[in-house]
Amino acid sequence: MTIINISITIISFIAMEFVAWFTHKYIMHGILWELHRDHHQPKKKYIFQKNDYFFLIFAAPGIILIMTGVSDLSYFFWAGLGITLYGFAYFTIHDIFIHQRFKVFRNTSSKYLNGLRKAHKIHHKNTGKKNCENFGMLFFSPKYWK
Repeated sequence: MTIINISITIISFIAMEFVAWFTHKYIMHGILWELHRDHHQPKKKYIFQKNDYFFLIFAAPGIILIMTGVSDLSYFFWAGLGITLYGFAYFTIHDIFIHQRFKVFRNTSSKYLNGLRKAHKIHHKNTGKKNCENFGMLFFSPKYWK
């Protein structure tokens, strides 16, 4: 693994935060609101939500890139790895830590993680399609660090 491959993986991971922000704000709260709506509604006792289809939508590019580049470990592979690692981080932070789909990682003294949880809570304060804020996962306004 070279520094170029590591760089491609890291850049792909970071780029996914911007892709996730854009998609969340303009697609999930836009044309595909019907898939995302249940994520903003009071919790029911279902294991899955329609919103979980976005997992498949976001996983597809990473899988395709990894499969395309795995034979020769080309740049496609490393970009796909960055996208896939972001997906894993998203699942761990969003679904496990923030929404507590599995009852682990409940308490933390980390200012960053508590700020992240607070910013996401503000996002969900509005149960509708419009007038939401904080669409990203890893980056959020410094006002939530307090």
